[in-house]
Amino acid sequence: MPVKIRFWKINGTEVDKINYTVIETEVKLEAILENDISILKDDLLLIGRQVLTKHGKYIDMLAIDIEGNLSIIELKKNKTPRTVVSQTIDYASWVQDLTFDNIINIYSENNNDDLESDFYEKFETDLPEKINQSHNIMIVAAQIDNETERIINYLSDNYDVPINAVFFRYFKENDNEYLSRSWLIDPDIVDEKASVSLDKNKTEKWNEKDFVVNIEDEETIFWEDCIKYNCVIGGGGKWYSRTLKKLFPGARIFVMIPKKGYVGVGEVIEKAVPAKEFEVNHDGELKSILDVPTKGNNLDQEIDNLDKCIYFVKIDWIKTNSVKDAYWEKGLRANQNTAFKLKSKFTIEKLTNFFNLDD
Repeated sequence: MPVKIRFWKINGTEVDKINYTVIETEVKLEAILENDISILKDDLLLIGRQVLTKHGKYIDMLAIDIEGNLSIIELKKNKTPRTVVSQTIDYASWVQDLTFDNIINIYSENNNDDLESDFYEKFETDLPEKINQSHNIMIVAAQIDNETERIINYLSDNYDVPINAVFFRYFKENDNEYLSRSWLIDPDIVDEKASVSLDKNKTEKWNEKDFVVNIEDEETIFWEDCIKYNCVIGGGGKWYSRTLKKLFPGARIFVMIPKKGYVGVGEVIEKAVPAKEFEVNHDGELKSILDVPTKGNNLDQEIDNLDKCIYFVKIDWIKTNSVKDAYWEKGLRANQNTAFKLKSKFTIEKLTNFFNLDD
């Protein structure tokens, strides 16, 4: 059902409604998104605006995420439901065949710059060696009619098409302007459909419970603290903490020390919280992690900045090893993200045997 959003300004005990207005032009919304595409989604870098396809049509916006997957972004403007959906699917049929070099060239033509360097500046990590392994479609609108909603839900629910609608509502009060954002379908569900529907012949299917968490065993974060206080630690930037936030209670994690190997396995008890909210049992008392002895330094860094602070996830450890007893062999799965879904059956089988797990 189309989402309706209202805003009220609270002034003491008085409440004044801020009225919704029509944004002057779709071009203005496109310019706003180009200036800061994180308004649409945090982990996107804009590749180009009005990208010309080989069929002579123009994609409103094309973007890439931290994992190298592409997003086709189309503003609904005055298109009919049939037109906007069929047009974006046509774009997707072109996008799916873009090579690494194609994408590099599109970025260069639209930005007069280098994708690799801008990607690193944006995400603080290298551009993946393989990109465009999957993609998704976003239709941006102030609102959609019932017909468009039915078509999108039908394609998503029945055929796993990674398509979504993003609603931006525009509010204005005197000289102040506001935007609100909401989604027709949970974006995480669409991302999963993208990986399943487009990579079903390229990657293994996720078992919906196993993750790998990378722990940097140096200076600010130490594995010994994780063992002692039943947690995993990450952060120091939103690109590091964002994947920790995807861990959910009941998920199983395998912990890896980069360049060393796997050192532990456990079950997630609670979702990620910032350092100032994480409490542990110490000497029979519940205390803040910041008030107990730790080997890691600066766990209170940027404590009030939710993008840059350290995050903690509470874990029930099944088995842990010291760093010197870390397990690694050729072929085990690794990834630069703080946390990522473990899909490799080979890795799961090897870790299951190493940690003597039941399954």
